[in-house]
Amino acid sequence: MRIGVIADTHGLFDPAVRQHFTGVDHILHAGDIGGQSVIDQLQAIAPVTAVSGNVDGYEQRGFPSEIIIELAGCRIAIRHILYEGGKLTEDGRAFLQDTQPDLCIFGHTHQPKVEWFGKTLLFNPGSAGPKRFSLPRGIGVLKLENGEIVPSFIALEKGSVRAAKSRQS
Repeated sequence: MRIGVIADTHGLFDPAVRQHFTGVDHILHAGDIGGQSVIDQLQAIAPVTAVSGNVDGYEQRGFPSEIIIELAGCRIAIRHILYEGGKLTEDGRAFLQDTQPDLCIFGHTHQPKVEWFGKTLLFNPGSAGPKRFSLPRGIGVLKLENGEIVPSFIALEKGSVRAAKSRQS
């Protein structure tokens, strides 16, 4: 299964996303959507599961602030804020310990990140919205196969793909 991962669009739908997400089975949006039109355009590509972020006013946009789903036998948590100031928040740590997902998708920092928290792979695709500061714009793709999670980052500026480290879950 291939999953497109996007966050922090802030109302911008970059047409390059369509190309990179062609053929994905599902799309996960980790908040700060910025408008229903972004979700509508993503849904034209594949089914979408989204959470709202602080810019969305959390549940005021009709999306939960966090959700847990299962895709291809993988328990996936999606939550907008997991890190702040470069550190896992106390609330984020408690969420991961309580839910114990195989994978947690998050946004908010606008910085791509992949790392392990115990047996949970944490993945932030970076921001797909308007460029901010010197941070790169990007999205991600996850491949779920035979119990393995293989994440990759896609830089929207150049369209280049680089694989991230993975391990069996």
